[in-house]
Amino acid sequence: MPLALLALALSAFAIGTTEFVIVGLLPTMAQDLQVSIPSAGLLVSLYALGVAIGAPVLTALTSQWNRKKVLLSVMGLFVIGNLVAWQAPSFEALIVARILTGLAHGVFFSIGSTIATGLVPKEKGASAIAIMFTGLTVALVTGVPLGTYIGQEFGWEATFLTVSILGLMAMLGSAILVPNNLKQAKPTRLATQLKVLTHPRLLLVYAITAIGYGGTFIVFTYLAPILNEVSGFEASAVGLILLVYGVSVAVGNIWGGKMADSLGPIKALTIIFSGLAAILMMLSFTAYNPVTAVMTILVWGAFAFGNVPGLQVYVVKLAEKYTPDAVDVASGLNIAAFNVGIAIGAWAGGLIVETHGLMNTPAVGAIVVLAALVLTRYSGVLDKNSQTGAVSQSRC
Repeated sequence: MPLALLALALSAFAIGTTEFVIVGLLPTMAQDLQVSIPSAGLLVSLYALGVAIGAPVLTALTSQWNRKKVLLSVMGLFVIGNLVAWQAPSFEALIVARILTGLAHGVFFSIGSTIATGLVPKEKGASAIAIMFTGLTVALVTGVPLGTYIGQEFGWEATFLTVSILGLMAMLGSAILVPNNLKQAKPTRLATQLKVLTHPRLLLVYAITAIGYGGTFIVFTYLAPILNEVSGFEASAVGLILLVYGVSVAVGNIWGGKMADSLGPIKALTIIFSGLAAILMMLSFTAYNPVTAVMTILVWGAFAFGNVPGLQVYVVKLAEKYTPDAVDVASGLNIAAFNVGIAIGAWAGGLIVETHGLMNTPAVGAIVVLAALVLTRYSGVLDKNSQTGAVSQSRC
């Protein structure tokens, strides 16, 4: 295994930590910055919006650059963004810092897979990508709870300083270990992306992704306030509960992938979205008791991220059929759709908290996820109709 893969995994760990650690620190940051919790939720929304813009647009604009140069530039931007967050003199400056790091996140995961596969023989490409994405999984399991603990013990600014140090270490590792002569991918033109974005079948899957993820983040963004104010947990316990959630997410990712392989994406997504809607609705009742709240969150983690493999596989499957010359672009735009969902979900959750209260977020989140389920079933019907039509034409 090339050591350069470890540098990529460390980058993914730092990036994953800085994206989701806000969830655990939201009450602390809102109080310190003297803003409302829904306003603090914009730190999640605008970061995700930066990812959604960075992934397709900046990747296309830098497609002719040397891959190593792009990687180092992106990690430099990530470090600068977190240093700005560390020293942010105001809430507005912190928002700018979050957008900068979001842009870096989007480009990193767009080019990371290409770089990882370029480091190993072709037959080991999937394993190389898995090693890189391990950093993101480990961030959810350990980075987020650890970052939450650091922020609660030493101030939220210390979390951003710690992440920037990790990003600098990953950047230096990449500078030393990643070769300069990586295979250059075919330049991605914006026109190609527009072709993908105008195909109705792919647009439908992007809508499923954004709506399904948005439903989760209506609630997940405000999980720490729910645990504090409704379940009665001390702030110090939130990090431990996020650790439980992270372990569940890791298990759910594997489970969701195996289910998508064995049952097919539509059946797998039907099961996962149905379970996710039920769990979110259940949280409306179980959040009032500490024990049942943690049990619900444990199950929720498995369903919340279990849909990721199925959605990615489904996008690739449809892209191979309808836009075969833009499969990578279609896959990358689905990552953008995930983050559009996060951005809209966090924003919508803030509106719900502000106007109707914290404990209306689970029920609304469940309804939104059910909308994703309906779209999933509709897409399955379109698949069957397409197959039937193809069979009829072949017989003729």
